[in-house]
Amino acid sequence: MTHRLWLIFAQTATVLLAAFFVVSTLKPEWLSDTVSSPQVVELKQATASPSGEARFSGSFRDAVNRAQPAVVNIFTSKLVKTPRHPLMDDPMFRHFFGDQFGENSQRSSSLGSGVIVSSSGYILTNHHVVEAADEIEVAFANGKKMRARTVGSDPETDLAVLQVQGGNLSAITLGNDGGLRVGDVVLAIGNPFGVGQTVTMGIVSALGRSHLGINTFENFIQTDAAINPGNSGGALIDANGDLVGINTAIYSRSGGSLGIGFAIPVSSAKQVMEQIISSGSVTRGWIGVEAQEISADLAESFKLKSAEGALIAGVVRGGPADTAGIKPGDILLSVEGRNVGDPSAMLNLISALKPGKPARLRLLRNQKEIEFSVEVGRRPASTRQNRPG
Repeated sequence: MTHRLWLIFAQTATVLLAAFFVVSTLKPEWLSDTVSSPQVVELKQATASPSGEARFSGSFRDAVNRAQPAVVNIFTSKLVKTPRHPLMDDPMFRHFFGDQFGENSQRSSSLGSGVIVSSSGYILTNHHVVEAADEIEVAFANGKKMRARTVGSDPETDLAVLQVQGGNLSAITLGNDGGLRVGDVVLAIGNPFGVGQTVTMGIVSALGRSHLGINTFENFIQTDAAINPGNSGGALIDANGDLVGINTAIYSRSGGSLGIGFAIPVSSAKQVMEQIISSGSVTRGWIGVEAQEISADLAESFKLKSAEGALIAGVVRGGPADTAGIKPGDILLSVEGRNVGDPSAMLNLISALKPGKPARLRLLRNQKEIEFSVEVGRRPASTRQNRPG
């Protein structure tokens, strides 16, 4: 009897185990009440800001949001005429080829960027962006497009001022480039390759870059923020969103960014812009000299204590310097009491003089310092090529 009970128990247990195996394999949800619930992992979710936007540390979104509406895309076009083929007067030539080789006109287009500097519609950009254009269209960040006119331009600094009709525009805040230091974060905003408004980030790589042969007057901010064709005339802003420079050129062998870009400081751009708005052009001082940098060998031959100053290599006949008695071989040491470090510094100092007013120049001749009073003339109109001071 006992043996029979054990046999029944063993068979029952086997059946129950088999049933449990089948159910756990095919219908595991039937056993949910008997299986312990999975452990809940608590996750900490970032809280949204009052405006509903998430907060990201290290983001420059506020700076971009401040400046971006003031940066515009500029589209220019000009009419280009193809000359008439000389054989068009031959009836046989015209019989076979028709008028396809006759005088033809077509439009060439280019693109760039600009910065709204006044709510009344003034836009600062590069001279080479709008040079020779007969049609200029400005596209705003909100997609709106307007025709613009050229107020004036300055080829020697590669700056131009445009104006659109339509008040209450979003103007950028002008910053202080004098407070910039190498290593400061800067952002470039523009329209590279025509893809649309783009923001790139970098740092200030160097200050006061000159002797590059880009413009007559050079005092560039160098940055590694990516600047490509189409960025010209766009904004270089600081971490607060204030304008510190106008992007104007890149160093490149391929046409693309290699991490060396140049921007015109906003202080220089402001001076040029104010003159263009008030008079349509920029007036600079001129005395009619050509200067040469003093090398170590020249300093030794002239028995100079240092290589500072500018060697007068040529004097324009009948010009202010010639009239005052300045001669080739003289060394210019100071202009109105401000020391001349090199020809570039000389050019900047002389251009800042007011035409029609006398200026005191201190020169070295035959190892003796001499002072001259020169009546400053007006610097002749120039293209982007360098001219004498």
